[in-house]
Amino acid sequence: MSFSAYLAPTLAGYLLGALPFGYLVARAHGVDIFKAGSGNPGATNVKRVLGARAGNTVFALDAVKGAVAAGWVGFLTAPDLPDWKLRSLAGLLAAILGHSFSCFTRFKGGKGVATAAGGLLVLVPAACLLGGLVWVMAFYTTRYVSLGSILAAVAVPAAGWLLGYPLPLNLVVTLIGAFVIFRHRDNLRRLRNGTENRFARKSSPPATGDRKPDAGG
Repeated sequence: MSFSAYLAPTLAGYLLGALPFGYLVARAHGVDIFKAGSGNPGATNVKRVLGARAGNTVFALDAVKGAVAAGWVGFLTAPDLPDWKLRSLAGLLAAILGHSFSCFTRFKGGKGVATAAGGLLVLVPAACLLGGLVWVMAFYTTRYVSLGSILAAVAVPAAGWLLGYPLPLNLVVTLIGAFVIFRHRDNLRRLRNGTENRFARKSSPPATGDRKPDAGG
């Protein structure tokens, strides 16, 4: 496989991932999400600032761009492993980087959880569903979005190895999980110190000028 075969998936993946849906949805509500709540444009902060509908919309859109970045190569070409899946993985990696370092928002962005989840659901659905179950259990037990995201980032690669996916696939999925954990390094420090924010429903959104530690997203 030549380098040029990876060029289109990588470029398309980055541009898809860079679409700043969190910023755009918040802007549609008259809010600069980079100056509201934690300042993170991920779905969690949007949900804290603007409510469930806006936050869930951002999560869905971010997941869709990951799914498209990972899935369009297989849709347009013969799905024979490892050919299309390796190129799809390149597209997903680029999408996660685009989401985290968007060229449309001065290379600021979210932590890549939703975008990674959307792409991995296409490429490794069984492992991704197991990771989703871990996230749900961790979140509803502790109310820490960040802890759920970190544990899911461990669970998905672990499930991939246990399920016997091909080596290149497992290596890249492990790299994605490590990147998501790295993006949550501040959350890990706050979890260790006992200062991380738990997610709780609020009767009214917090003032846009108050910046709080981000719980993930």
